[in-house]
Amino acid sequence: MTWDTAARYADVAYVRATDAGAAGRIRDELRRRAAAYGRDPGALTVLAALAVDLGDGERAAEPAPAQGPLTALDGAPPLYRGGPVDLADLIAGWQDAGAVDGFHITPVVPRRDLERFVNGTVALLQHRGLFRTFYPGTTLREHLGLPRPANRYARAREAAL
Repeated sequence: MTWDTAARYADVAYVRATDAGAAGRIRDELRRRAAAYGRDPGALTVLAALAVDLGDGERAAEPAPAQGPLTALDGAPPLYRGGPVDLADLIAGWQDAGAVDGFHITPVVPRRDLERFVNGTVALLQHRGLFRTFYPGTTLREHLGLPRPANRYARAREAAL
């Protein structure tokens, strides 16, 4: 999806950025374009795509040499390699910077990383008041705070009557 398509039509845009500054610039540009299309810029939710490798056992994954906490390969989401505590700090830092509205996290090894993410990173973020402790809704739209779209089929049915 192009930035223009996301700005014009999307409720949620996934972006790839390796630091909060780049993510914030992308978010600002998407919202600027949304406004140019006559949309409420705040109606576009921007999520940073992030693959996480939290290592195994008690030790964190070894970071790639001579690189920061996030690295990226062409076409893939940025990769975080480290521990759950540092990941919580990274997420909190991006939130403090107002860089994105949230994250789309993909565990590299789900069997290992998902448990460490939920019981480590999420628990820390909840303790800091940065992550919800319950979901009041039943749909993804409700979880993201998105309004229910108008039923396009109801309008067609009314027009046929």
